[in-house]
Amino acid sequence: PVVPKLPQKKDHDAIFKDRCCFHRSNAGETMAWYESVEALLANKDGLAAFRTFLKSEFSEENVDFWLACEDFKKTKSSSKIASKAQKIYSDFIQDDAPKEINIDFHTKTHISQNISEPTLSCFDDAQRLIYSLMAKDSFPRFLRSEVYKELVKKQQNRNQKRWLPFL
Repeated sequence: PVVPKLPQKKDHDAIFKDRCCFHRSNAGETMAWYESVEALLANKDGLAAFRTFLKSEFSEENVDFWLACEDFKKTKSSSKIASKAQKIYSDFIQDDAPKEINIDFHTKTHISQNISEPTLSCFDDAQRLIYSLMAKDSFPRFLRSEVYKELVKKQQNRNQKRWLPFL
């Protein structure tokens, strides 16, 4: 007999590692955001809604840091690598940074020791920690939030109107 495969739990680190670039919003994706933080972050409208939610919780620095790291990793010019790394460090990592993220002492120390000669992967450990924090903590709360429920409602209304143009 054929045994059906059970759906496997998403490995957020694997998703993070193999992430692709952002794509344009599609009206049918609101419900797909429920699947993963990856789908949410890859969607322009989802990202905006998630950022609004994080602002309400006073933790938007997490998504801001994650986006800054995504942008940083695409940097081609070696002179820009140093300046962008320094900006990320001063905005998010150093003690009393204006948008200081909550990372462990070891990760913070490692970045601080290597910031004078940054590489495109110098923030990877911190970015992975923040991604994991968003996936396991902020994202589930977002899915229960009024912000998300409103988006789903708007999406359902849009879909209804598409099928019932006389409404």
